[in-house]
Amino acid sequence: MLALRPWWSVLFAVSLACLAVPASAQVILDAPGLLGQKKAPPPPPPRAPPTVWPRLDAGAVFCRTEDDLDRHASNMTARVSGGATQTTDCRIIPRAIGIQIISRQGPGRTQVKLSAPDETGWTDVWLPDKAPSGR
Repeated sequence: MLALRPWWSVLFAVSLACLAVPASAQVILDAPGLLGQKKAPPPPPPRAPPTVWPRLDAGAVFCRTEDDLDRHASNMTARVSGGATQTTDCRIIPRAIGIQIISRQGPGRTQVKLSAPDETGWTDVWLPDKAPSGR
């Protein structure tokens, strides 16, 4: 009877091992090097610049009269040299706007008519006849 006891204990241990094997046979795929990482979507393309030509881009100076444009130029020189400035009726264009060129008096003095608020004034922006290529 003593000889049967070790076999029962071995048989009991083997049957427990057989029941425990399926529970420990789980596969965990947590290996970042093996699985490809998901790529983030590309950023949206930049906004295309306005295609209207001729136009004044954001930051261009627009003055009511030709004299205001002259005073604006004098003010730029006076600010650099520390001199006194004069008042002008000029403003900076906040965003690109389509224009109509009325007259040119040199490369840095152009009379233009704005398309949106329908104003006529002067700018010191050099405006070629044709739109620059590559834009």
